[in-house]
Amino acid sequence: MITLKWIAIAAVALYLVAAVGMALLQTRLIFPAWAVSGDAVPLPTVAERLEIDLPEGGQIVGTRLPATESKPANAAHILAFGGNAWNADVFANYLHAIFPDRDITVFHYRGYSPSDGAPSAQALLEDALLIHDRLQADRIAIVGVSIGTGPAAHLAAERPVAGTLLITPFDSLHALVRGHHPWLPVRALLRHEMEAAQALSRSTAPVAVIAAANDTLVPPRRTVAIREAAQTLVYDRTIAGTDHINIFDSPEFPPALREALERIEGASG
Repeated sequence: MITLKWIAIAAVALYLVAAVGMALLQTRLIFPAWAVSGDAVPLPTVAERLEIDLPEGGQIVGTRLPATESKPANAAHILAFGGNAWNADVFANYLHAIFPDRDITVFHYRGYSPSDGAPSAQALLEDALLIHDRLQADRIAIVGVSIGTGPAAHLAAERPVAGTLLITPFDSLHALVRGHHPWLPVRALLRHEMEAAQALSRSTAPVAVIAAANDTLVPPRRTVAIREAAQTLVYDRTIAGTDHINIFDSPEFPPALREALERIEGASG
């Protein structure tokens, strides 16, 4: 009886430790700016540095890489939102290698050097609108990767865009975290939320989805909800043998990315 009592006490203690840990460490875990190198990344000589003042002070910093090859007649300007542990300049270089015939803009999230401030779900959503409204482009195609699903879907709902290309996307940050930690009171503890599927359902612009077949970080059911939310799904590809991380190393990924963008551009005229 005593043994059972202590087992119960230990279980409750572990539960409380886990709950407190989520409450205190969630921002560092969801937005690990501390894990992203702030070292300068070599950029093409055509790169332009962009800065946007934040309403509460400070700036967010981005990079624009103009096309270095002839653009197609219906080319859209790519505005990309990377993963939560990505350096924006590395992502800009990656996209430029795949799309040398498109203009590309990527910003460092708040709190990710050299941008100022502190990262949060709400900050990413608000900053997506600031970036869009400062961008000098007639047609903008949004690319969102993983956590970038949130600002990409929000922007698609709030502004006229050529389309939205989502890579390893999730429908709701709360739903995603609950799936990984069903025994914790996620809705009560989690201060960050991105209702990506709900936002995307309000956009009439074409949507493309690229998922990883073996993704355990964003399980298939979380991406299914994104597909179902899209009013105009013009491209849907799941790349076999890949997971949330190594999908970008697959030789099938770059051509899939190009095809997805071309479908968006074609559908949006």
